[in-house]
Amino acid sequence: MNTPLIHQAASLLLSYPGTDWPARHRAVHEALRPVPGEQAALLLRFCTRVQDVPPLVLAARYVATFDRSPRRTLHMTYYTDGDTRRRGATLAHLKSRYREAGWQPPPDELPDYLPLLLEFAARTPKTGCRLLAEHRAALELLRMALEEHRSPYGDILNAVCHTLPGPRPADRAAARRLARSGPPPTEAVGLDPFPGSQPQGARR
Repeated sequence: MNTPLIHQAASLLLSYPGTDWPARHRAVHEALRPVPGEQAALLLRFCTRVQDVPPLVLAARYVATFDRSPRRTLHMTYYTDGDTRRRGATLAHLKSRYREAGWQPPPDELPDYLPLLLEFAARTPKTGCRLLAEHRAALELLRMALEEHRSPYGDILNAVCHTLPGPRPADRAAARRLARSGPPPTEAVGLDPFPGSQPQGARR
């Protein structure tokens, strides 16, 4: 399994479908088509499911999927820390992990934004894969929420979760126990495998 390629492809597919979406979709599809394995097949299935959706329609669905429900947010620390002071400390620690690896994420996006974590894992596999594994509970909770929502984006999370070591939580309750803080509380407050494509920040 070419795990960095899977992570990079997932990063591009999970980023907001802006004006570069058709080229990004085509680049990912062409790069994954010859790749064997379940992870690539899941990402290709997502590509097929959205290939005929107009970009503006897909963008509206993206916002409805990820920006309007805290149960489906792409910001991983929300699942474990909620909207608390503890989350600020976790985000600062995550930034320091990036810096230690010599990687500087965009300044206009929080460091727990899943497409950034995936791009980091693609570029810095050893540290990046460890970070993804540390956020397994959040990834599994997001996957389950997307599957319940019957969103094609569930295929992407399923592919990412298949790259992680160890057993998967059997159900949402097990994933919540893994997160140690229960369900998310109510909200209170460039790329080598794909030349010319870059993930964009989430729309909030």
